[in-house]
Amino acid sequence: MGVTIAMKSWIRNAGRTAAGFVGAMAGLMVLAFAGMDAALAGTGQPSPWQINLQGAASPVMESIRSFHYFLLAIIVAVVLLVLVLLVIVMIRFNEKANPVPSRTTHNTLIEVAWTVVPVLILVAIAIPSFRLLFLELDLPKADMTVKATGHQWYWSYEYPDNGDFSFDSLMVPTEDLKPDQPRLLAVDNEVVVPVNKIVRIQVTGADVIHSFALPSFGIKIDAIPGRLNETWFQAEKEGVYYGQCSELCGKDHAFMPIAIRVVSEADFAAWVEKAKQEFASNETQAPERVARNDVPGTMVPGTMLPMAAAAAAR
Repeated sequence: MGVTIAMKSWIRNAGRTAAGFVGAMAGLMVLAFAGMDAALAGTGQPSPWQINLQGAASPVMESIRSFHYFLLAIIVAVVLLVLVLLVIVMIRFNEKANPVPSRTTHNTLIEVAWTVVPVLILVAIAIPSFRLLFLELDLPKADMTVKATGHQWYWSYEYPDNGDFSFDSLMVPTEDLKPDQPRLLAVDNEVVVPVNKIVRIQVTGADVIHSFALPSFGIKIDAIPGRLNETWFQAEKEGVYYGQCSELCGKDHAFMPIAIRVVSEADFAAWVEKAKQEFASNETQAPERVARNDVPGTMVPGTMLPMAAAAAAR
């Protein structure tokens, strides 16, 4: 049977009411989350009780955060719309309020709407999603390259464009932390890059699959043995930014952090000259430095011996 004029009028009024309510609630939710973000989300490292994304320090992360809030608004709007419609149905069409049920069997307008609207929502999500993927995966012309190699359980870095030196980066044990160093994130040798320069990160694994992830830069890429993956970032603010291996790579997976220090171009040039001398003989010193940063239960890279046992054997 067709829909009466009264039914059509009710549908229009209900739709307007629901749309207005959903829009208002979505706006309030976005403002609430933005306020919580300012209070709780840190930049460069996690904050106590953080429930949102870390602060952005690169163009990619800025886009990720914008896309996150866009999706949040859509999700909240859809949930509230469904809630409003359920409440309307329960109040208007219960047995007491509507003792004579309608015999409507179909409604062309509603059937078209519940097909077209979800498609439009998916298209609205897909367009910025593809733009973000393109931004992340299409590497611009880089100003410098840093190669990161994941080991069980530490990272080593190479600077092929700045003197071709390399060094290992190991977590600082809790008892050796300085007052300004975060637990489980600070390392003995930080990656140093200049501010506002496009840095290409080449990532691989020396033993098992690791994952190079740094939230404030919006980068996360697997380090796979025998394969060279690439990503990039452009740090817009000076400071120290922390990440971690985010692939379950073994029992000490939690103890291989990433630390990138962003400095001015002058400071970076001075650091490069110092690093060329400091890490000139890095290959012969690496095993000793691993042993000095022994984490309880950590295995010596390339062996099945705990570090303490290997040191005693030497």
